[in-house]
Amino acid sequence: MTASTMQPVGVVRPPARDLGIMVVALLAVSTSGPLIAATAAPALAIAFWRNAMGGGVLLPIALLRNRAELRGLSRRERQLALLAGLMLALHFATWIPAIDYTSVASATALVATQPVWSALIGMARGERIAGRVWIGIAVSLSGALLLTGADLQVSGDALLGDGLAILGGIFAAAYMTAGSEVRRSVSTTAYTAICYSTTAVLLAVTCVVGGQALSGYDGRDWLKLIALTAGAQLLGHSLFNVVLRTTSPTVVSLSILFEIPGAAVIAAVFVANQHVPWLAIPSVALLLIGLAVVISSSTRTPSVPVE
Repeated sequence: MTASTMQPVGVVRPPARDLGIMVVALLAVSTSGPLIAATAAPALAIAFWRNAMGGGVLLPIALLRNRAELRGLSRRERQLALLAGLMLALHFATWIPAIDYTSVASATALVATQPVWSALIGMARGERIAGRVWIGIAVSLSGALLLTGADLQVSGDALLGDGLAILGGIFAAAYMTAGSEVRRSVSTTAYTAICYSTTAVLLAVTCVVGGQALSGYDGRDWLKLIALTAGAQLLGHSLFNVVLRTTSPTVVSLSILFEIPGAAVIAAVFVANQHVPWLAIPSVALLLIGLAVVISSSTRTPSVPVE
């Protein structure tokens, strides 16, 4: 059966191996928030460097090991990889500035609506989304909202920030969806090399236009940028891209919600004057319950070897 004749399968249950990979990816991306907070550089510049460094590592490897694959990419595969890079750049360019206009809690809570948008994009593409999936998404989102303590405000700036945060969630969902399509036939190395490089170029233009400094940081901040690239970008984001070959964007988007309590715990351990909020325990419980409901109601998929 060709891709064009396949029936919509809705939310796909991840193979057991993917669950383990997602746990490692979550531990890696949970370092992102604390490292960004500790780095004395503009937020969009940080986003640029993590993608530029990530692309700088992966692109030479792809050119050496995947040259034939890169040359043989179809027009659709190239367009989808570039689209994913654009969506990732738009995610950073909307969500990060949102924090300047609204509270961190509001921005975090609203960008966490990513799983909802992933499911809606799936429905728009003709996929069947079971009612239990929506219940699981609602339970998981309630866990995220419980920990962030969203305090949506009514003011011009706050509404602008809230709107940007929602757009950030939509673009993140679109990034996951485009990536899942590419990963059906393109290796992780080739895809991520194109995606991260595209995102870096677009963010570089955004930083130059917006007057955000791309250099002039001290040595400790460069070390933090390298750690951010090695952990959250190369290990975290890239492993999520690995599982997109066999796991639906909705499930991956839901799992990323665990970054919220994960970042809180890491910050409490390594950052001065931080502590683990007691709400982290019920929040994680709700996240786990919601994810379990979604996975248990998902369509099974055969396991595919991870590249």
